[in-house]
Amino acid sequence: MATHVMAVLGFSSTEEDIYRHFLRHPYTSCDDVHLAVRTDRDGAQRALERLRELRALQGEESRLWATEPTTLIPRLAEGRLERLHREMLELTHTHPITAALERDRPAQTDAAGPAAPGIERIEDLALVRGLIDDLAFFARTEVLSAEPYDALSPHNIEHARPLDLRCLRRGVRIRNLVRRTALCDAPTVGYLREIAAHGAEVRVAEDFSELILVYDRHTALVPVDPRDTARGALCAREGALVGNIITLFERLWADAENLGALVDAADPDAPELSTVQREVLHCMCSVSKDEVGARKLGVSLRTYRRHIADLMHLLDSDNRAQAALAARERGWI
Repeated sequence: MATHVMAVLGFSSTEEDIYRHFLRHPYTSCDDVHLAVRTDRDGAQRALERLRELRALQGEESRLWATEPTTLIPRLAEGRLERLHREMLELTHTHPITAALERDRPAQTDAAGPAAPGIERIEDLALVRGLIDDLAFFARTEVLSAEPYDALSPHNIEHARPLDLRCLRRGVRIRNLVRRTALCDAPTVGYLREIAAHGAEVRVAEDFSELILVYDRHTALVPVDPRDTARGALCAREGALVGNIITLFERLWADAENLGALVDAADPDAPELSTVQREVLHCMCSVSKDEVGARKLGVSLRTYRRHIADLMHLLDSDNRAQAALAARERGWI
């Protein structure tokens, strides 16, 4: 028999051999198919029943034919992908499993008395960073962050960017609260505008000292000592404590201002695009060929490319990809 390639679709070797048999010999009987694929009669019968359930085989036992591969394979692949997607979603939401198992553990006590329920103290900063990365990677619905920094280092920006953008691409809502002093650092502002352009909600507060991270409204991280974050973090899972932390975040959020309004107001000399420039910018980011863009706008190819060159100069970009990113950071697209 040929090499089995349909296992990825959930086919057993016998099922694939029988399907291939009827591809080669359509409109034949299934009476002796077990001999053709060299298996026992019962095994062949089970395989035939499943192939009919999958609609891989059609007809009656005395006259069977195989469904065309171009019809069958995409349908089976789509069903397989849907099942895998559901399994992945279930695997990213393991907290109920952990909680159910934790209830079976006896209460732990030490010299200081009973351990606080649902609270974990983590003093190793490497473990804290690893936990933050994991929580961001597996977040499903929402990430809340209040971070009282004055500026982000290039290393912190490069580390946070892929995690934030991955969350946003998956439809996770991000609400990020920063201090007004962060607006004095150009790389930090550029990063905040970048994630805002991809859908993050960023607000600016005059001053606050609370460092808060909340994931999917059931896991919260706060520093052991707000004055010295190097001492580690407390991780709380569900319960009243997480609810109180969310309440504090919402209070800070309600009193804060939108990033876009502040940045635009702080840069009164920022150039304004003309209507034509906006149309060219939109075409540059949405069509693959200059000829298509020029035809869409009703201008010559030379004029269209001159507008693009002007935009790249305005955005201080060396290529179109950089120009598109810079335009998103400025909120132009």
